[in-house]
Amino acid sequence: MTQASRWLDGYLRAWRSKAPDDVRALFTDDAEYWFRPDDPDPVRGIDAIIEMWIEDEPAEPVFELEVLIEDERLGMIKGHVDYPGHEFYWNLWEVHFAPDGRAVRFVEWFMTPRAAETADGGSPT
Repeated sequence: MTQASRWLDGYLRAWRSKAPDDVRALFTDDAEYWFRPDDPDPVRGIDAIIEMWIEDEPAEPVFELEVLIEDERLGMIKGHVDYPGHEFYWNLWEVHFAPDGRAVRFVEWFMTPRAAETADGGSPT
């Protein structure tokens, strides 16, 4: 199993458990968590990441995620996350690894699907 695959497995475990120790195993003490690449105020530091992480979700997420490419410093993960009845996201994640395999920087690149077009080619109203 690769470093990025181990990290993704840990991410999914922490996402389900919301246990501070599971989150702490993923991120360095000084890690940055960027919700978008142009985030003006990323979450900084493990305590802030844990506090953000344990917030309630709008629904039980359904996801399909996989490692796209990696080396010892960076993992790229792609896939989608669906919060049924709320929102669907296409994702590309940057995971910048510290030497111990935890993330020192995490950046989400996400998109929501375009609105479906109507039969006449126009946008739905």
